[in-house]
Amino acid sequence: MELPSTKPYLIRAIHQWCCDNGFTPYLAVVVDSRTRVPREYVRDGQIVLNVGYEATGRLAISNEGISFQARFGGVARDIDIPIGNVSAIYARENGAGMAFEPEAAGITAGGDGAQSGVAMPDEKPQPPSAPSTSGRARLQRIK
Repeated sequence: MELPSTKPYLIRAIHQWCCDNGFTPYLAVVVDSRTRVPREYVRDGQIVLNVGYEATGRLAISNEGISFQARFGGVARDIDIPIGNVSAIYARENGAGMAFEPEAAGITAGGDGAQSGVAMPDEKPQPPSAPSTSGRARLQRIK
């Protein structure tokens, strides 16, 4: 019997830690055909999204995926991300968080992905400072 993944639980925990401590949780996502995000913000097959409660509506982080509504350029958009496509969750302010190895199913290198800092509508996007996603996932102690 295969054990369930710990990834969605860790994502929820880091998200809660960020929110509880006044940090802005950012999510780095590998974009493929299963990922519903604004394609115009995708860079190099990835996108970085602000998933703080102030930037999202109807945020749901389930064991299968993450969904919410966010404004991009003043237009409300529905976002759906499979858990397997999440490559990192971290605090924008200090980079503390966790990186993950994206799951292989449906993920293609290159493509129309993103490393775009997508934040609040009137907030200027910033380049992500996520932990390195090359190689194995790494744990960082959060005090």
